[in-house]
Amino acid sequence: MIDTSVQTNVRSMPVLPLSTTLGPVHLAVTDRTKALAIWQDVVGLDLIAEEGNRLSLGAGDKILIVLETSANRPVAPRSHGLYHVAIHVPTRHELAQMAVRALQRNIRIAPTDHLVSEAIYLWDLDGNGIEITFETPWRGTLGDPDKGETYAIAADGKPHSGREPIDLDGLLGELGPQPVLTPRMPEGTRIGHVHLHVRDLHEAMGFYRDVIGFAGFLMIDSFGMGDVGLDYMPHSLAFNIWSGPQATQPPAGSAGLQWLTIVLPDGESLAGLHQRLATAGASITPGDGWSETQDPSGNRIRLVLAA
Repeated sequence: MIDTSVQTNVRSMPVLPLSTTLGPVHLAVTDRTKALAIWQDVVGLDLIAEEGNRLSLGAGDKILIVLETSANRPVAPRSHGLYHVAIHVPTRHELAQMAVRALQRNIRIAPTDHLVSEAIYLWDLDGNGIEITFETPWRGTLGDPDKGETYAIAADGKPHSGREPIDLDGLLGELGPQPVLTPRMPEGTRIGHVHLHVRDLHEAMGFYRDVIGFAGFLMIDSFGMGDVGLDYMPHSLAFNIWSGPQATQPPAGSAGLQWLTIVLPDGESLAGLHQRLATAGASITPGDGWSETQDPSGNRIRLVLAA
């Protein structure tokens, strides 16, 4: 039994080094062609390597997403696992480029203004959730609706829902009067955060904050979600209970999350994390250059050292 007890106040300082990052996210998909139609042609990732049924995609020479064509069914509804993986772009111009790629291919998108970021949501053809994000923390801060605060507050003090639509005309204006469209994401694109379906918010906060060692940013019971990170917004990991109280691990063969990767900067940090996992009673499975654990909902996490 993993001990994931939490304090009422979730705001905290991280135990993990601030140089901790997220590495490649591994997902199962059903079909190579269908997967590349979204991840390569719309999202704009390069196919960096292909070995057997494994497709490694990224930007520049950095692998961000690994797709395995091992699934025989789409993402299972009402299950734990991936809500979305967020790919953060270095400029708003690149967010506009991605919007154009989606619109040209008639792919449904949901452009949303979170105030501390602008995001475009979409899904691959198996139901894996994707968020393309441009971070804008200078525009405001987040509050706690459970304490009567506005979810988002602009830098000028005005309330903001954090869920307003992005003005697409204004976003596309970033491309200028004679836009030069690009098919791929630029170097500097990275995995910004991963958002998971879990069975219990407090349990997840206890694991990701007190065991893994992220800072607890916010847990909003009225929204059914929480998030953790390092020393800045937006979050590194988010979690929600939107799959419902009867949610379980997806059936074998389902598309979806295989594992996410946390990259530690040094052996001392990794050893400390292993100790916290052992103390909490969490599983630790050794591998070839990695170790693996699971959160209380069964979501798999690979732990690796930075190259």
